[in-house]
Amino acid sequence: MLRHLSKTGWIVTCLILFTFSTSCSSSQTDDDLPAQIQRVENGLLTYHAVTGEPAHTIEDRMRYYNVPGVSVAVIENGELLWARGWGETEAGSGVAVDSETLFQAASISKPVASAGALRLVEKGYLNLDEDVNGLLQSWKVPENGFTLTEKVTLRRLLSHSAGTNVHGFPGYAEGEAVPSVIELLSGEEPSNTEAVQVHSTPGSGWRYSGGGTTIMQLLMADVTGRSFEEIMQKEVLEPIGMIHSTFSQPLTEEFGAEAATGHLGDGTPLEGRYHTYPEQAAAGLWTTPSDLAHFAIDIQNAYKGAEGHTLSPEMARTMMATEAGSWGLGFSIDSVDGRDFRFSHGGSNAGFKAYFTMMANQGLGAVIMTNGDQGTDLGMEILRAIAHEYDLPGYEPIVRTAITLEEKQLSSYTGRYYVTGQDGSLQFMMELRIEDNTLLADVPSVGWQGKELRAESESTHFFIDNRGELTFQHNEEGEVISVAITNLGPPLILEPRR
Repeated sequence: MLRHLSKTGWIVTCLILFTFSTSCSSSQTDDDLPAQIQRVENGLLTYHAVTGEPAHTIEDRMRYYNVPGVSVAVIENGELLWARGWGETEAGSGVAVDSETLFQAASISKPVASAGALRLVEKGYLNLDEDVNGLLQSWKVPENGFTLTEKVTLRRLLSHSAGTNVHGFPGYAEGEAVPSVIELLSGEEPSNTEAVQVHSTPGSGWRYSGGGTTIMQLLMADVTGRSFEEIMQKEVLEPIGMIHSTFSQPLTEEFGAEAATGHLGDGTPLEGRYHTYPEQAAAGLWTTPSDLAHFAIDIQNAYKGAEGHTLSPEMARTMMATEAGSWGLGFSIDSVDGRDFRFSHGGSNAGFKAYFTMMANQGLGAVIMTNGDQGTDLGMEILRAIAHEYDLPGYEPIVRTAITLEEKQLSSYTGRYYVTGQDGSLQFMMELRIEDNTLLADVPSVGWQGKELRAESESTHFFIDNRGELTFQHNEEGEVISVAITNLGPPLILEPRR
């Protein structure tokens, strides 16, 4: 029933998008694998799928987002179905991305590290509900008013409900001093983030915290007397067969030759190729989509009751149970149609963006890794194409209808729009311009260049690659006097400077 309902949604989308409907099909046919892959790479769908407009090719969208390389793995029926790469490991290098190219997993490191911590729970080193300060030896969570009655526990660290601060980490560029884990947690030089502390009562709510994950990293090392890297190698990576993966930070020469280079939003390579992340558990995994697929398959098999995997079936089910909001012990947990659920996680490091998703019962999923700062939106477009081809629910595009405006009307929106402070200082700027009869937006402060817009009406325009909208206000003479950016956070009102 779930597959039928999901497919119905895709059929409706295909009927609306008439230029895409000629390729609407499913992996349920007898088509061979190359044909399926070709439909995916030619079937990318934007956040807003515009009626009458075709799907995109992966090469076109890589250029649009200035992402030089991408690697993908698809899982079906609990097995790795296919994996391949597109583009270059570094822009202009001529070195092709393949299924063995390493990318930074960024925050996808967290669920992999969580599996390592749960493995230590099963071995008796750790307890999910014990105050971690009773086990930490080289550093302690600073006590304060929030920890008087409720304590930081491993369960709360894994589910982001320990009340700890520090959302994420920028990493350390080549040549910068790299702090120890204790310096990181203490906020001491050369750490580039604040000290990790408890900022709300543990267990009182969900608050994403890479700082909390770093406490877990130290905890695992303290209770075993081994380095975090060694623990993860022996307890998770080797048993699963993740032979192209490492938590080594900085990256060792052994793996460096296979590693992709990170890129800024404009496609420029990061200086030094990539940043170093001593916050290994939170952001330090180097891996491939195929290896992450094997990880997801291993956890899913254990969840379904199979023995002989990294975690026991009981622990895998504990990992998948929601603890805070929609969060389990390391994964985001989301119900799909009330009949199945997916476990997933995204990743965002400097120059790298990644995402993986897996249906817990169906064994259907995908992993996408990119070496560009605009890789998140690209990855979601690829995921929509995969979702269409393999009937993966929950990733359908939003279908919108656009109108065609006369050139004079379209030109009236062009120009620069500003938010200024009370002292007249520039706070924010957006420039609208026309190219090939299409309205484009440039926002230098967030790395946007050439973001395409479509007109739903004369006053309302929407971005095709994200949920954002522009609402224009006109005076009696028809001149634009302001534009509001909505659906991307609090509304932002900009005015033209004529």
